[in-house]
Amino acid sequence: MLATHNPHKVEEFQAIVAATRPDFEVIGYDGPEPVEDGVTFAENALIKARAAAAHTGLPALADDSGICVDVLGGAPGVFSAYWAGHAKEAAANLNLLLDQLSDIRDPHRTAQFVSTIALVIPAESDGSDAAREHVVQGVWPGRLATAASGTGGFGYDPVFVPDGQPADAERTVGEWTADEKNAQSHRSRAFAALAPLLAGL
Repeated sequence: MLATHNPHKVEEFQAIVAATRPDFEVIGYDGPEPVEDGVTFAENALIKARAAAAHTGLPALADDSGICVDVLGGAPGVFSAYWAGHAKEAAANLNLLLDQLSDIRDPHRTAQFVSTIALVIPAESDGSDAAREHVVQGVWPGRLATAASGTGGFGYDPVFVPDGQPADAERTVGEWTADEKNAQSHRSRAFAALAPLLAGL
């Protein structure tokens, strides 16, 4: 189970998981949402995974992720979803970030997408006497474009230009296909580190 009410994350995780574990089905969590009062991605991921595992008695995955802009000291970071306020409006978040960087030249617009995934396996669900917890992280480096481009993905994808692209053919993640994104994203990198831990489930 994926501890999120975000259907985009469920769909993206299902595609990533299916690449290595086609026998797994990712289902969304429909229980109460905990207060995410952690100050790091890892703390918030564990808060969500623990809540979902406790509520359902099933192993739970939770992702806490965001974009970290170097010139902003790593912000928005854990506040990525709320950067423009508690309404969690993706367009407002993106536009505010672009406005804040409007005078920053390209060499200084470096950023990273970060995904931290927590896995919580409740006690007794796998025959153990105590809950087991694991945390992994994936980092996707790049930089921010000066304007949004593309309609794919979600969140900050339309302004994120990943490293490693040909200079004459750079695209934002908003211009990538879902398969392209899922093969390289911060979540796929985090899941690659998590996959061996799922072998016993």
